[in-house]
Amino acid sequence: MSDAKKGATRRPMVCYVTDRKPLGASDAVRAVLEKIRAAAEAGADWVQLREKDLPARALLELARRAVAIGQAKVFVNDRLDVALASGAAGVHLGRESMPANEAIRWCRAGNAPPEFLMGVSCHSMEEAREAQAAGADYIFFGPVFETPSKQEFGAPQGIARLAEVCRASKIPAMAIGGINEKNATECLRAGAAGIAAIRLFQEAPDAAALKTLIAALHIA
Repeated sequence: MSDAKKGATRRPMVCYVTDRKPLGASDAVRAVLEKIRAAAEAGADWVQLREKDLPARALLELARRAVAIGQAKVFVNDRLDVALASGAAGVHLGRESMPANEAIRWCRAGNAPPEFLMGVSCHSMEEAREAQAAGADYIFFGPVFETPSKQEFGAPQGIARLAEVCRASKIPAMAIGGINEKNATECLRAGAAGIAAIRLFQEAPDAAALKTLIAALHIA
């Protein structure tokens, strides 16, 4: 059984989704690595590298350095080749990625380690069902709440729709989009297997506060 599936029946999973641009550092890659280390040390289960504009070489280097940090499992957004080459725990597929059914079929044909996880971003019940039928290990569903990073995907889905998808899904469904310390528990109560967020991690006041928040979510 994959870690994603285990997570659905054990403690909620917590995923830091990276975005180096708002960090405003002269060395943005170094800055995001520092955030990854802080998130992992605070107890985050997963880190998803969502750096869509990084060239392949730079993304591979970032992924390898993130994997080397340890503690949290690393997933690469979109780039299956980079995920495999870096030794990441899995790949996360979206609208701009290769089709999920083709990527999953190729990996399951012996081209990826047995424990390699494959997730899919979904923005409707139909997409969630398609991801499940394709053999995905988990889905991200959202945006649940208003968030700048997900405006291209339309209006927020809301808690009621999240709960509907979670009830219908036989694979773990993680909530994403506008998740913060005030509404994260609400998502878990709706049936989400975990939460994924950018700003919750990158705007945490300090390491102690982030560790306290993650610990609270793990027992929610």
